[in-house]
Formats: sequence, structure tokens, C-alpha cells
Amino acid sequence: MDKNLTKRIEESETHIFKAVFPNTTNHYDTLFGGTALQLMDEVAFITATRFTRLKVVTVSSDRVDFKQPIPAGSFIELIGKVVKVGNTSLGVQVDIFLEHMYEETRQRAISGNFTFVAIDENRHPLTIRENLPKTK
Repeated sequence: MDKNLTKRIEESETHIFKAVFPNTTNHYDTLFGGTALQLMDEVAFITATRFTRLKVVTVSSDRVDFKQPIPAGSFIELIGKVVKVGNTSLGVQVDIFLEHMYEETRQRAISGNFTFVAIDENRHPLTIRENLPKTK
């Protein structure tokens, strides 16, 4: 992989912290799976856009693993990272890490992969590498 691409991947890594409040939990008092997926897609979108600086749309999510329940009253950190650059598509992995508010613990709770396609103003696919802004 060329240096420019490696640098773009590093600089587009996205970190977002959230507190898990009762309005985002299910009847088990843990983070609702749909809420987790929404947050993950948002972080993946931000990551893909920061990497390409192009209009992108989600075309798929692959294998989202819910490894650990996330209770209300926790902090979560979502980390998005570009893991694949194709011709018109881009793969982004998003991990959610769980931190209990009053403990020094941290563990990966959810992990998933999202695929985006870069599009032009007519919503036709764009070649990503050819349309990346030039780095300074």
C-alpha cells in the first residue's frame, strides 16, 4: 500500500465516546442492538467520508458480532477504521469498546464491517483512488 493511502487511513480513524443512558436500552437494561447498529453505521460513514472526502453511501454491513452486553450507565467508545480500499467501494471496521463508569476495565463488546460506495452528483459510483483529494 502506498504511503499516501496509509496516511489517509491513519488520519481518518474516527473515535466517538457515548454514555449509555436508559433511553437507549432494551428490556434487559442493556444497549439496544438497533441503537448499536445505528451508531456503528454513523461512525463508519464519518470514517469513510473523512478518508475519501467524497459523497459515500452504505451498501452493506457484514457480520456484526455482539460479544458482550453493554449495560446502562456505561461508557462506550466507537472506533472506525478503513480496512479495505477497492475500486469504487471502501471497507470500514467499527468496534465498540465497553467501559464501566466506575471501574478501570475496557473490553471490545461489538465488532462489525461496513461497505460504502463513493458516488457522484447523479448517484453513480466513482472510482475512489482517482478521486481522492491530493494530500499536502
